[in-house]
Amino acid sequence: MFNARLVNDPFGDPALYLDLRYRREALLFDLGDIQALAPRMILKVDHIFVTHTHMDHFIGFDHLLRVCLGREKHLALYGPPGFIDNVQGKLAAYTWNLVENYSNDFRLIVTEIHPDRTETLVFPCRQAFRPGKERQAAPFGGTILERESYRVKGIFLDHRVPCLAFCLEEKRRVNVKKNALAQMGLPGGAWINSLKDAIHGSNPDDTPVRVWWKGEGKRIVERIFPLGELKGKIVKITPGQKIVYVSDVIYSPGNAEGIVELARGADVLFIEACFLEEDRERAADKYHLTALQAGCLARLAGVKRFTLFHYSPKYRGMEERFEEEAMRAFRGEGILE
Repeated sequence: MFNARLVNDPFGDPALYLDLRYRREALLFDLGDIQALAPRMILKVDHIFVTHTHMDHFIGFDHLLRVCLGREKHLALYGPPGFIDNVQGKLAAYTWNLVENYSNDFRLIVTEIHPDRTETLVFPCRQAFRPGKERQAAPFGGTILERESYRVKGIFLDHRVPCLAFCLEEKRRVNVKKNALAQMGLPGGAWINSLKDAIHGSNPDDTPVRVWWKGEGKRIVERIFPLGELKGKIVKITPGQKIVYVSDVIYSPGNAEGIVELARGADVLFIEACFLEEDRERAADKYHLTALQAGCLARLAGVKRFTLFHYSPKYRGMEERFEEEAMRAFRGEGILE
């Protein structure tokens, strides 16, 4: 369901783009420099999850705003304590005297996450991004976003400031068997998304599903099937993907326990590795991980695979050493004292 890729190379600013296949929807984890993303890709994003607001994780906000301004779009952003003030400070840097004339309703829905609660404030473009007077509070139990087909969870880690780590869990994967589709004489198309939505929504088996396509002369052809028939004939349901994103944390017992629990059994773990193990003391001083530490955490969590990023620029030309060191630890050859 998700295609996940880092926006920049391992030395660039952190940002992870998750594209929902066959849908006009995407998620973004962290807001470093995102100019490598085409505007059409940015406009697909509806939800953005920010670990913390150090410059290299948040400087992309201005570019995001520039691309989305004047669009009919509601954009949800999530971040750690102080995040609402961070966003408001960014918005206050610009003059908004003409936006009341915009016809489109662009809004930023900003949620600040605390260990026990969330606080949300809306910034409407046509009101010069002046927010409402009161923040809307809600309890927080670990789940940041809940959708029919997936959820996003978050935990707090220590980077000398509160820093969030995120886990995206696809509730289940609905796979359409192409050979079975062909046997029924049905083409693929946009209707498959409606079928998957009905399954994710646990609709009754007698729910009608409209299967449609363009026939000769662009004439619309349609057939109606009960959901249960399509589920039985063309659908295979398997466990969903689990994708975890961890950036900017010190290797400590508390952080290690949290990361391992969050990433347990993940299909892919995106994890920072700013330093090599030979510079472990410097990594601790900077509150970052080494490649060895990242590989050990991936092994302890039992992830299927992991991807390193956020290398310190001092190591340019030594990328292979990061992979080698982390893989040794992942195989159990690295020792952490």
